[in-house]
Amino acid sequence: MRTPAVMIIGIVFAPCGLVLDLVCTVAPGWRDVSSINNGAKDEVHHQGIWDICQEFQTTHKTTCGFTDGTYFQTLVIQVARGLMLASLGVTTIGIIVASLGTRCWRSKPNYLFAGLGGIVIFISGVLGLIPQSWYTNQIQAISSSSAPNGSIQTSYALVVGFIGSCLELIGGFSLALSFAHFCVERQNVTANKYFTKNPKPHITKPVPKSYTNPMEVTDGPSVASSPVPCDSDL
Repeated sequence: MRTPAVMIIGIVFAPCGLVLDLVCTVAPGWRDVSSINNGAKDEVHHQGIWDICQEFQTTHKTTCGFTDGTYFQTLVIQVARGLMLASLGVTTIGIIVASLGTRCWRSKPNYLFAGLGGIVIFISGVLGLIPQSWYTNQIQAISSSSAPNGSIQTSYALVVGFIGSCLELIGGFSLALSFAHFCVERQNVTANKYFTKNPKPHITKPVPKSYTNPMEVTDGPSVASSPVPCDSDL
């Protein structure tokens, strides 16, 4: 039996989304702050949810590990940390569950496990989109003491995170379609059990009775013998 296309799409897209969300979580590149007051003209701060890096564009010298209490204490940063870690964990669980249902090492796929894994992966995609969307909406309002009053732009990590979360949504939805195959399979099993327990009665048609003619076809018509008059009776 060939592996269904919905399983192939899901089992390929979900790990790709996991890797991209992992890059988004750890990379200091959710937004770039340039034109910083009292800073060098080529100075740019790459701010993520775990780290901040300072880069000088002329020399490409980068220094990470900057502390910014004002930035990291912002509510959106705190929520983004928790939800991105939760998204990574939930995606990993979903991939494991979905792998139990795919036909990589089975003669027949398990549609129930594949569908459950798809739902879990879809939820992980939603958990990733929430902080990414919220951060994008508040990107200009998030305060920073290390780079105040600068020019703010969306950076690469946030874009990578959006792509990863969308891949998880597509992969999870595709795997969840396995429930349709599971329902059809259950209906067939139920129907087979019913007909096994309640077989159709076998109706025997009555054999028509044969008619036997006591007379032979070659026999002539039987004529009753009658006494022939004798000459003495005349």
